[in-house]
Amino acid sequence: MVNDLQEHNFRYQQAYSNRGFLLAVAYLSLMVIGCSQKTAVNPPANSNSASQVVSNNQNSEKNNVVRLGYQKGGIIPISRQRGDLEKQLTAQKIKVEWTGPFDRCATLLAALNGNRADIGGCGDIPTISGIASGQPLCIGSVQRPKADSLGSAILVRGDSHIRKPADLIGKKVAVNQGGAGEYLLLKVLEKENIPKDKVQRVYLSPNDAAPALYQGSVDGWAVWEPYISIAELEHKARRITTTHPAPTYGVMVVRGDAAKDHPVAIKSALTALSQDGEWLNQHTDAAADFMVKELKVSEAVAKQATKNRGPESYVFPDANDIAKLQKTADWLLEQKILPKRVDIAASVCPLGTTATR
Repeated sequence: MVNDLQEHNFRYQQAYSNRGFLLAVAYLSLMVIGCSQKTAVNPPANSNSASQVVSNNQNSEKNNVVRLGYQKGGIIPISRQRGDLEKQLTAQKIKVEWTGPFDRCATLLAALNGNRADIGGCGDIPTISGIASGQPLCIGSVQRPKADSLGSAILVRGDSHIRKPADLIGKKVAVNQGGAGEYLLLKVLEKENIPKDKVQRVYLSPNDAAPALYQGSVDGWAVWEPYISIAELEHKARRITTTHPAPTYGVMVVRGDAAKDHPVAIKSALTALSQDGEWLNQHTDAAADFMVKELKVSEAVAKQATKNRGPESYVFPDANDIAKLQKTADWLLEQKILPKRVDIAASVCPLGTTATR
């Protein structure tokens, strides 16, 4: 992602004489942990061979490692900077490894699917899409949606004549396919009673959508923070939506085998991430400082993005969360965004958890 940000910035500097565009992905990342195992000392003569004892030692060491996959942005890279999570898990004899950064949820989920990470933070839409495609993932903890959040928006250029969603009829809007951007656009059109085929969706990654908007290749862009604040403060873009008509969940996604084989360790890691989030909620200036360091954005962008996103509170999903996520999954199926129905209750990690608050 660092390379993507640099490449993106270089492209902007070529197209404009103003400041470069820096990207970050709003970001999923994930860990695999195993329970501690004691190995035999001075095994009896009729025990397994010494080579098997060595193998057991190696398995024990491997099972005590948690791999946290991260994008640029979100709670996981902040936890990496802060250091408390690693200390807490080390005290429980769990070694933490960090893998990333990944450029977007799709590549992070692919890392989970390929056993290169165990826990990672994504949005609910790409998570549900990943599960529907057959990836062995489960939902560990969730960040509940906030109705008044300004963390997502449809943006237009500052000099655009587009002022409201109805003005998008006959226009092109950049979205990430099967992700939060496409979901936002479709929900806005639904709320405004605008047939979805009246607005052309152009499938672009955020890295490509921003220059497409600024150069006039598309008329709008459905996106999230911190892209919104970068676009508004550094490129004079303007939002035509305020709050989300169907706010989305954040999700800590877990590799299915890790959750099944090492539920206690996975739960410990998710709990530590939640505690880091609660600390940041009480120290918003620190949260903005972490964003400046992680994303290399300006202090103004970091402060606005932090305020727009709101609290970083993760909890274990309860029955109400499951019902709301199921409603989202069923709607995605109706819109033919998913290839098949996803059973959310069956997709929650088997950690024996209940909501933390």
